[in-house]
Amino acid sequence: MKVLVTGGAGYIGSHVVKALGENGYEVAVYDNLSTGNRWAVLFGELFEGDLADKELLRTVIKSFKPDAVMHFAAFIQVDESVREPLKYYRNNTINTINLLETLVEEGVNKFIFSSTAATYGIPETMPVTEDTPQKPINPYGASKLAVEGVLRDLAIANKMHYVALRYFNVAGADGKCRIGQAYKYATHLITRALKTAKGEFEKLTIFGTDYPTKDGTCIRDYIHVDDLADAHLIALEYLLKGGKSDVFNCGYGHGFSVKEVVEEVKKVTGINFKVVEGERREGDPPILVADNKKIKEKLLWQPKFDDLDYIIKTAWEWEKKLSSK
Repeated sequence: MKVLVTGGAGYIGSHVVKALGENGYEVAVYDNLSTGNRWAVLFGELFEGDLADKELLRTVIKSFKPDAVMHFAAFIQVDESVREPLKYYRNNTINTINLLETLVEEGVNKFIFSSTAATYGIPETMPVTEDTPQKPINPYGASKLAVEGVLRDLAIANKMHYVALRYFNVAGADGKCRIGQAYKYATHLITRALKTAKGEFEKLTIFGTDYPTKDGTCIRDYIHVDDLADAHLIALEYLLKGGKSDVFNCGYGHGFSVKEVVEEVKKVTGINFKVVEGERREGDPPILVADNKKIKEKLLWQPKFDDLDYIIKTAWEWEKKLSSK
C-alpha cells in the first residue's frame, strides 16, 4: 500500500511517516520544508514542493500513485493566525482544496486529515465529544473547520472517503530519540518549559492563575505523538477496509494543569528554572479535555504512552539531542 504524506517532514507528520515505514507501507513525503526538516524523514522519498504548486503536486501524485493521502501540511500558531489570517486561510484552507481537487481528478479517494480541537473554540461542557458544537475563536481553528466542511461535502458527493482526527495537545518525541519537535518558534508549554530548562529562555510565563480549576491554571489533555501516529495508522486501515467517513477526537480523556506540567518538567530535568505569572491570554478555555470513547470503541485505538512523565522524558531527551544538530 502506498501513502502520500503532505507535511511529512514536520513534527507530527514525521512521526506518522516513521510509523508507516515501520509497518511496511510504501511512503512518499511532499513538504515545502518551511517548518519541516529533511533529516526528520526516516522512510520514503521526499518531494520538496508547495501545495500551491498544483502542477508539481499532480506530477508527484501521477508518478507515485498513492492508495491514500495523509495531510499534515499547515500553519499552526494561533497567535500568528490572529495577526495574519489570510496566511492561514490561504495555506490551511485554499491549499488543502488544491490538494483535494487534484486527488479527486486523479482518482485518489482515501484521505486522513490533521484537524484540531481548536475547531471547538471554548466548549461549554467537558469532556469534549465529537458532537460538541464547533465554534472556533481564531483563524487557525476556523481554517481547519472549513476543510472539515469541504471533506463532508465531498463525501456526500461520493468523491472522497475521509477520517478527520481532531488533535488535543500533542507532545513528546520518538522513544528512540530519532525525531521530535524542532519548530523554531516553540509555543507549546512542554517544549517551551524544556527550552527554558536548557537556558534558551530566561523564564517561563504562566498565562493566568485565576481560572476555575484546582490550582488556578489551565488544564489540557496531552497526548504522546507516537500514540497519535498510531491513531493515524488505525484510521488508515479503517478506510482501506471500506470504513465510512468520520471524525474522531485524539486525546487521553484527562488533563494536567499548567502548574502540574511545569513541576513535572522540573522533576524530569532536575532544573529549577524561573517561572513567572502573567495575565490570561484571550481565548484560552479553562479546561480542554477530549472524550475519546468514539475512537476507542469504533477504531479500537488503545494508547500506549498515557504517562506525563514518559511524555516529558522523551521530549527532554530529544531537546538535549537537538542542541547538537
